[in-house]
Amino acid sequence: MKAFLSGLFLCSILIACKSMQKNGIPSADSSRTSLDWAGTYSGILPCADCEGIEQIITLKQNQTYTLKREYKGKADAIKTDSGSFKWNKAGSIITLNGVNPSSSASMYQVGENRLTQLDLKGEKITGELASKYQLLKMNTEILNKYWKLVELYGQPVTMSATDKKEPHIILHPDGNRLSGSGGCNNLAGTYELKPGNRIRFAQNMATTLLPCNDMEKETMLIKVLQTADNYSLSGDSVMTLNKARMAPLARFIVVYLK
Repeated sequence: MKAFLSGLFLCSILIACKSMQKNGIPSADSSRTSLDWAGTYSGILPCADCEGIEQIITLKQNQTYTLKREYKGKADAIKTDSGSFKWNKAGSIITLNGVNPSSSASMYQVGENRLTQLDLKGEKITGELASKYQLLKMNTEILNKYWKLVELYGQPVTMSATDKKEPHIILHPDGNRLSGSGGCNNLAGTYELKPGNRIRFAQNMATTLLPCNDMEKETMLIKVLQTADNYSLSGDSVMTLNKARMAPLARFIVVYLK
């Protein structure tokens, strides 16, 4: 009886493994099954006729991607692609559908918190520049949180009697959207995360046009968003927006909504 049950158990495992392989899911541990691969990756890759290619790839759990390539030093040299991607049978390499494989790299090896761009044949790049073909996963701890503004240019921020809302921002991962309020008007725009806790906000921040008696906080907050180029975190509840190594431009605290 024990031998029969053991054989039945082994048979079940073999059937499950074949089913996983049939559906393109590797049966053993792989990058696809064991790594937290979903997220945004960024890096500056070598370029033969420009200063470098700044590349940002976002991979989603539903196996879709967005890709932005900016060719540094060239005017209007920004290319974007989006679509689905597929895994190889080993669950270690992805191929971006919609990218022309004869002219642009479309295959990446997936590692711990990094993507390694492969050559046009899907092989690992070798030579002196091999280490340059790395895209690192970016910190996303500041996303999807309600950041309440508590300090501007070193001065505490408090709500006044004329404020309709408390000043705050929220960074949404979908579409890299920013929403928030300056105290009176709603704010909307976009942002871009980069390695090393760098961040860039769109210069053309949109606002509603409500009549406000006190616009000082709102004007200063918009100026901060247009000026900041990096952020820092203290624990997971305090964020500052900064310009280079200068004193913090603004300070925010997390408010967990109920």
